[in-house]
Amino acid sequence: MGAQLRVYKRRIQAVTATKKITKAMEMIAASRIVKAQRKVAASKPYATELTRAVTAVATGSNAKHPLTTEVEAPTRAAVLLVTSDRGLAGGYSSNAIKAAERLRERLASEGKEVDTYIVGRKGVAYYGFRERKVEDSWTGFTDNPAYADAKRIAAPLIAAIQKDTAEGGVDELHIVFTEFVSMMTQNAIDNRMLPLSLDEVAEESTRKGEILPLFDFEPSAEDVLDALLPRYVESRIYNALLQAAASEHAARRRAMKSATDNAGDLIKSLSRLANAARQAEITQEISEIVGGASALADATAGSDK
Repeated sequence: MGAQLRVYKRRIQAVTATKKITKAMEMIAASRIVKAQRKVAASKPYATELTRAVTAVATGSNAKHPLTTEVEAPTRAAVLLVTSDRGLAGGYSSNAIKAAERLRERLASEGKEVDTYIVGRKGVAYYGFRERKVEDSWTGFTDNPAYADAKRIAAPLIAAIQKDTAEGGVDELHIVFTEFVSMMTQNAIDNRMLPLSLDEVAEESTRKGEILPLFDFEPSAEDVLDALLPRYVESRIYNALLQAAASEHAARRRAMKSATDNAGDLIKSLSRLANAARQAEITQEISEIVGGASALADATAGSDK
C-alpha cells in the first residue's frame, strides 16, 4: 500500500470515529430536549399565577415596594447573563453574550452603571479573558437546572434590589437568556425582572380575557409583597434557566447533526480519493508487470539467437 493511500485510510478512520461521537451527542441532546420542554411547560403556570398575584396586590394598594415601584432616576442596574457550561452548541452562548453586550450599552447610554452576574462557564470565561468585573457567578448546572439553583442565584440579586444604591444596591434587575421557541428556533432576549411593569401585565391579562383576582391583605400589602418578592424573582430565574437549558440542548443537537453530516460528506470525499489512489497503484503495478514481462521476453529472445 502506497504512502498516499495510507494517509487517506488513517483520515477516514479518524473522521469515522468523530462521526460516531457527534452522532451519539446528537441523540443524547435530542433525548434531553423533551425533558427540558416538559420542565418549561410545568413551570409556567406557577410563574403566571405568581405574577398575577403580585400585580393584584400592587394595583389594589398604595404600597411602595422595590417589586413594583419605579425609581424616578435610576442610576444602577444588575444584569444576569445565562450561558452554558459546555461548548459544542453552535452560537448558543455567543448569541446570549452579544445580547448582554447590547443591553449593557443601552443601559450605559441611559446613564446607568451595570453590575454583571453570570451563569455558565462560557460567560465566566468571556468576562474573565477581558478582565471585566463580575459581581457573582454560578456554574455546573446549566444543562439541568434545579429550583435550588434558582434560589442561590436569586439571593444576591434580591439583596441588591433591596439596598440603596449608595450602599451598593441597584434600581433595576435584568436577565439575559435564550428563549426556547421551537426545535429550530431559539432567541437570545433580555427581560427586566424588577421593577415589575404592572401596565404590561394588566394589558396581557386584558388581551387574554382574564380578570385579575382581588385579595384581602393580612397583615398588610407591604408584608405580602415582601413575602412574594423572593418567590417572584426565583420563579422568573428558574423559568429562564429551564428555557435556556432547552435552548442549549436544541442548539447542541443542531450543531452535532451538522457535524455528523459534514463528517459523512468528508468520508465520502476521502473514500473517492482513496479509491483513486488505489486505482493508480494498481495501474502502476500492472504497468510494471507488463514492462517486466516484455523485458524478460526480449532478453530470452536475444539469448536464443
